[in-house]
Amino acid sequence: VRHESSALPVVHHSKYVCDLPPNHRFPMGKFPRVLQCLLRDQVITEKQVWVPEIASKDLLSCVHTEDYLDNFINGKISEQEQRRTGFPWGTVLAAEVALQRGLACSTAGGTHHAFPSYGSGFCLLNDLAVAAKYTMNNSPNSPSTKRKVLIVDLDVHQQGDGTAFIFKEEPSVFTFSVHCGKNFPLRKQQSDLDISVEDGLEDKDYLSTEAHLPWLLETFRPDLVLYDAGVDPHWEDELGRLRLTDQLYQRDLFVLKTVVKRGVPIAAVIGGGYSRDIDKLALRHSIVHRA
Repeated sequence: VRHESSALPVVHHSKYVCDLPPNHRFPMGKFPRVLQCLLRDQVITEKQVWVPEIASKDLLSCVHTEDYLDNFINGKISEQEQRRTGFPWGTVLAAEVALQRGLACSTAGGTHHAFPSYGSGFCLLNDLAVAAKYTMNNSPNSPSTKRKVLIVDLDVHQQGDGTAFIFKEEPSVFTFSVHCGKNFPLRKQQSDLDISVEDGLEDKDYLSTEAHLPWLLETFRPDLVLYDAGVDPHWEDELGRLRLTDQLYQRDLFVLKTVVKRGVPIAAVIGGGYSRDIDKLALRHSIVHRA
């Protein structure tokens, strides 16, 4: 619990980054730049920054297999498995703070393609799944009753096919994905609600897909929403294939307002976004914090 500020909690750690080979496709440097951008533009102050602890093996094992974690932690992932992934986080803390304060955002997160026994698509560990399982199984009011978690995934790549797979038989978690149908992954998993859109979709038609959210909140009645605010639907994104503009702000504002006004806690992560211009990308990722 932090009492220094009652403003929006923003979760960040200096070790969100690690060294990658030169010209690697994943823009790892965006994570610290998002925080720098928010501080520079006075969207937040240092007092609003919450620092997560490193995720324990016990915590991660609620989603991932023991063999995969052992290999991952001890650096024994095979070359073939490394190719599939494309290469510390704070999503659990963001979820915990959201439950306490109503709303929280991370400067990273959204690694939704990781499966229980392997990583995929730049995703090594599935932070959304771990955060959902952790909060689902740690209800202080009634330990015998699971919290219900709604995962709203607006990254351009399907729901985390990993997230959808992990929760396909879990009634306490509802997975909702809006994604480009012809984009990665080639083999889709089935979310509880999938909205597949065509290449080249623009702002107006894309924003109309959000009409499903109020209905989901009314029918599923979640105790927590995890929101993947990926910016890869933007027209300038290198891996996106949609034609959205900075109207992503209206998307994020709608999601946050719709959830918050119903009194449901929401934790947001930044999700996917790909550009060789890291400063421009970080600014785009900061849209959800500004909203």
